[in-house]
Formats: sequence, C-alpha cells, structure tokens
Amino acid sequence: MHVTVIGTGFVGVVSAAVFASHGNAVIGLDIDPKRIESLRLGKVPFYEPGLEELLVKTQAEGDLSFTTDYEEAISGADVILIAVGTPSAADGQADLRYVFAACESLAPYLKDDAIVAIKSTVPPGTCDKAEEVIRAKTKVHFSMASLPEFLKEGTAVDDTMHPDRIVMGSTNDSAIEILKKLHKPFGAPIIVMRPESAQMCKYASNAYLATRITFINQIANLCEVNGANVLEVIEGIGYDKRIGKHYWYPGLGYGGSCFPKDVKELAAYAKAIGQQDNLTVTIDALNSGRIEKLMNKFEGELDTWSGKKVAVLGLSFKPNTDDMREAPSLRVIPILVSAGATVRSYDPMALESARVAFERQNLIESEKFRIEEKVDDALRGADAVILLVEWKELISLEPKKIAGLVNKNALFIDARDQYDRKEIEKVGMRYVGIGV
Repeated sequence: MHVTVIGTGFVGVVSAAVFASHGNAVIGLDIDPKRIESLRLGKVPFYEPGLEELLVKTQAEGDLSFTTDYEEAISGADVILIAVGTPSAADGQADLRYVFAACESLAPYLKDDAIVAIKSTVPPGTCDKAEEVIRAKTKVHFSMASLPEFLKEGTAVDDTMHPDRIVMGSTNDSAIEILKKLHKPFGAPIIVMRPESAQMCKYASNAYLATRITFINQIANLCEVNGANVLEVIEGIGYDKRIGKHYWYPGLGYGGSCFPKDVKELAAYAKAIGQQDNLTVTIDALNSGRIEKLMNKFEGELDTWSGKKVAVLGLSFKPNTDDMREAPSLRVIPILVSAGATVRSYDPMALESARVAFERQNLIESEKFRIEEKVDDALRGADAVILLVEWKELISLEPKKIAGLVNKNALFIDARDQYDRKEIEKVGMRYVGIGV
C-alpha cells in the first residue's frame, strides 16, 4: 500500500518507519529541508531506541523515502497520515493551524478515493473541519478518518509494532476496510468508532493516566503525615483487579510532551463548553503546583538551599529519552539556583538536549549551574542529591559509592522512590522519599 506521512516529528517518523517495515511504500513529508536531509541519512533529532536502525534498514530496502515535495508525496498515496504538531493555543486548547495547513497543501494532489487520516492529537470535530478545508481545494472523492496514536517515548517503535489496540474513527465503511488491511500485520484488536469518539479516546487515555499519577501523589502526601508507606499502599491496592499494580508513579508529577499538554487542553476544552468543574481542571492545577511545594519541603530538610551544593541526577522527563519537554529538571534547577544553591547535574542521554533547554533559561554554564559529563563529577562534594529520573545507570549506583563522593551527612532526595532508606542511611546519608 502507498502511504504518506505528513510531519516528521516523533509520531510521524516512528509511524513512517514501522509502516515501511511491513512492506508498504512509505513517503515521509516535511517542509523542513534540513530535517528531511537528516532523515535520509538515518538520523533523527531525538533519541528513541531502535528508530535510527529501522530508518536505515527501511530506506536501504527501498520501502521508505523522504521529501519536501507535496505533489511527489501525495499524488500516488492511498493513505495520507497527518502527524503534524498541535501546540496549545493562547486559550489553552489545541492549535490546529498546522493540521489545516497540511490539509490545504495536500488537497490539490489527492488521487480519487484516497484516505486522509489524522494521527495528531486533536479535539472532537476536527475531521469535519479538515474535510471542509480539503473540499475547498479538490473535486476528487476522498475519505476522512481519525487514527490516534498511543505511543510512549522510550518504547515507541515497539509500541507501534505491538500496540495494545488500534482505534479507528470513520463513518466510511470502505475506508475502514482499507485501514484495517494496512494495520492487519500488527495483530492488535481494532476498535472502530465515529471520528469524534476516536479523538476523545486519545485525550481520555492520557488524562486517565495523568489522573493515576496525580492520585497516588495525593495519597503519598497523606502517607508522609500519617506514617504509612505509599509503596506498601500501592502493593496492597494492586491486588484488586479493578485497580491493578501498574502505572503508579509517586514523585514530582507527570511531565513530557503529552500528559501536561493534553490535560491542559482537555481542561480548556471543558471550560469552553461550560464545564468549569471538570476533573481535568483540578488534575492540571494539582500537577502544576506540585514541584514548588515539594521543593519547599525538601529545603526544610536542609534549613536552606542557599550556599549548598546540590547534585541533580536525571534531566530528561523520563528514562530512555532525551526529551526535555516539561521535564522536572526545568523547574527544579531554576528554583535551586534562585535560592542560592550551586547545582551540578548529570543525565545518561539528555546532555545535549538539556544544554539547549537550559540555554533558553539563561542558566547554562553559569557559576551556579553546570551539566557534567560524568555522574561522579555531579556528586562530588554535594550537600544534597536529588534523583529526578529513574535511569538504570542512576538507580543502580551503590549507596557506598555515592556516600564516598558527597559531603558528610548529605541529604539524599529520592524523588522516584528507587532506593532503600536503610541502605542510604547505613552509609551516613539522610534519606527523603515521596510518601515513604
């Protein structure tokens, strides 16, 4: 099948490479010539395990190519997947300008009976508006569909190849049959619904997962007061099949490119349709205020951040990615620096993307803040250590080694509850976790 993917960001590149790996003729389309040239060389501007190898393989086999030319990419395509960015607009809702711009640009080159499917995260009703934009520029028959993605950064290639489910939104039976054929190799359950429901599925999925994180953080807050241990609570509730042991992550809150954006957009959407008391509004508020509250609490353990050297371990928003979008470090480190602390930080993979992100905050390589190339250099002489991200390298450090590098009686702040309090205290450090 001939497939074109418009947009070569995270979702677009992964989708293009995976569909090509199943023998489809796939073209990745983007208006950025530098990005296209990089992709042709098998290079992506972000870290995602297994993706570069798949890009090289599928291009070498002739199943994947990249272009900036709409006519070349669209004229022979049976299925066009729109995977462009949908940043938040000033009112908090999704900004759809790039989706509609793609629709306007592809319309003149559509072949008869092509399918235009939106993979971008968009609010219900977007397919109807996109169809209007396309119909204004073409007379050929085409079908619209919604194909939301449910990828996790760090496992995106595997998620695409082995999805939990495939959600398809369309009112056109023939389009659904073609899309089913395209997705058959994945062997996953296919759920067909109206486009509005498919678009709502994406928001609902991310909002629910964000709610689980926020919920367990609220429980952790109570545990810190009443002597309970949140990890024991998680084990106890996890045996209830209605609840499960999975996806409980007490910590500084959710981050990344999806959860904060999607929850905020869903909250703004709810307000826009008159539902100001929607739960997503509260979830967003609780998550947004969590880091500052916890940093105040942690400072109380040291009396003050001022004059202290702090080692911050983990800069990306989660392990196995170099994505810095809504990473806790982007809020934690400015708080430390503004309070008078000297910060030395380290990340196994996100050193370069972190430098770019902190340059935007005018912090990089200042007297008070430096990104180290080695974890030992970040730890050496620290009065406090903050573990922000549970990278394997960081959670497997020996407490004895950490204690040998930091100052005597240093504070170890385990924001991911990965270390054993007794092991940390045994080597002479003080331990603070989340709800434990």
